Amino acid sequence: MAVATHAVQALTDLELMAHLYRRAGFGATRDELEAAVARGYEAVIDELVNPERVKPLDHWLMWRYYQNFKELKQSECGEAYFVYRMLNSPRPLEEKLTLFFHDLFATAWSKVAITKTLCNQLDMFRENCLGDYRTLLVKMAKDPTMIFWLDNQLNTKDAPNENFGRELLELFSMGIGNYTEDDVKDSARAFTGWGLDHTIPWNQPYGRFDWKYRFWPEHHDDGEKTFLGHTGTFDGEDIIDIVAKQPATAKFVAANLYDFFVSDTPNEAAIAELAEVFTQTDGSIRAMMKHLFLADWFRSEDALFGKVKGGAEYVISVVRLVGDYRQPIWGLNQIALECMYVGQQLLNPPTVEGWHTGTEWIDTGILVERINFAAGQVGDLTKPGVRRIVELVRERGDLTPEQLTDVCLDLMGPLRVSDRGRDALVRFAERGGDLVWDDPEAAEARVAEMLQVVVATREYQFA
Repeated sequence: MAVATHAVQALTDLELMAHLYRRAGFGATRDELEAAVARGYEAVIDELVNPERVKPLDHWLMWRYYQNFKELKQSECGEAYFVYRMLNSPRPLEEKLTLFFHDLFATAWSKVAITKTLCNQLDMFRENCLGDYRTLLVKMAKDPTMIFWLDNQLNTKDAPNENFGRELLELFSMGIGNYTEDDVKDSARAFTGWGLDHTIPWNQPYGRFDWKYRFWPEHHDDGEKTFLGHTGTFDGEDIIDIVAKQPATAKFVAANLYDFFVSDTPNEAAIAELAEVFTQTDGSIRAMMKHLFLADWFRSEDALFGKVKGGAEYVISVVRLVGDYRQPIWGLNQIALECMYVGQQLLNPPTVEGWHTGTEWIDTGILVERINFAAGQVGDLTKPGVRRIVELVRERGDLTPEQLTDVCLDLMGPLRVSDRGRDALVRFAERGGDLVWDDPEAAEARVAEMLQVVVATREYQFA
């Protein structure tokens, strides 16, 4: 589908690039944003949607620092590894889509209880997140974590188990209302025999061997099946072939991408555009993401700060801003725990539906935790990202309270706040009078205090 000619942008180049990096990744520093603006918006999108052109993260560096993490016996080890990748990967969209599919195809440590197989699943998402949706569904259906999570290793011709066959249609592709109970039953029959190879106990010297998919022909139902109006001796891949061509699947994928990357408020016209791209490109996620980032509705003021940051998204964006953990130093697991404290324990979604989004990311307790965490980070003048912000403020010279407010909002986003919010920030700044650099230590402390108040604004909770 050809991308339409775009209207004049309502956002400044810097605002638009910051908006792109918040959605396609986990935010960016001012220096990163200015370098990206110099390369150009469309060039940056081309880089983002073609991550294979960029050298991948050297994850072995982390194993050298965290030797006990390598075997991934504990959930926290896998959570910290995911955090490290989101903070440091030179392929931000790849990690953001990995988080997206971790939510959409939710599997959890609470049942699987093997961190390594969960991390292997994340690797599978990384490798396939920008390919075609049909291939991703097949990979997901053969993934040992998903097989165990939805009991498909128990799905045999003598005792069909409908868990996976049902969730494939309800939560992974078409959505409720687009299939019948008979479709569910025959979908389940098609996936009989899709199980696990013999697993080996964890208590051998080097931990578990990786679980592997295995097709058990003696457990497969070879009989005729009728599914969504098609009849044949289908197996699981045949079912996925049919599902991937359904208009309902195109709309399902489009709606979920729009919700995650654009806005908490649905836009039916925009979703229809994305669904059309899905249909015309045989389900190419790469084509859908490129169209999304170039669309007028993504680059509009309405989309700016149009969605609440998810728990991990919020924590990672703050830590990236302050420039911490760019090496796998001690304490990385505490950042992973912080994701849990704000409502998103990585590798452990609450149900097969994943995490609920939008305003459900925030309640009274979580809002306090979010603000306290961010304030603690941006108020720490030893962190390199905070030092850089202070340097950029100092380059502006002495500032009035209004100027100090606007400079801090600019360097923390650029962040747009309501008139009422800005007035409150100015009143806070006025308590210290003009910012002067005669006493650098005191001036730096005032800048840090101002950043702490900025992250307490309503608008900072939004991406």
